[in-house]
Amino acid sequence: MSSEQEPGYLGLAPYLYYSDATAAVEWLTRVFGFTEEVRFEDASGEVFQATLCAGAGRVQLAGVGPEYWTAKGVEGPVGQLNIIYVTDVDEQYERVRTALGDDAVPEPPQDQPYGARVFTVADPGGNSWTFWEQTSETVELPSGWREVRSGDVREH
Repeated sequence: MSSEQEPGYLGLAPYLYYSDATAAVEWLTRVFGFTEEVRFEDASGEVFQATLCAGAGRVQLAGVGPEYWTAKGVEGPVGQLNIIYVTDVDEQYERVRTALGDDAVPEPPQDQPYGARVFTVADPGGNSWTFWEQTSETVELPSGWREVRSGDVREH
């Protein structure tokens, strides 16, 4: 394959670590409405790996104990920001807010200068999830900033 050819990408999925993957699967399906594609359980019935779906996107997750992080030389996972594109961010916000109850209500969706309306919520494993609705292709950058798109530069 030459450097000019694109690889045959088939998709991209985050692979997230949780100390309790069973609880993470339950939380992500209940709060966000993800669907479970497959789970692998150990002899005690605890999830050690699972694949969840968010529309056509997949989220892989695994349960790991403190020994995993000790072997890596770190105290534990640092968390990750995951962006989920949605058609109606306000509707998704209401779903999440209702599912969480009084546990941890996220800040309401906010319009962003890059043409998106977003809100973010943290899961029990310390990962952040930003739900993103693209509302405009118009970008409002501060004076002096610029937009660079594959060979095209636009001053703002």
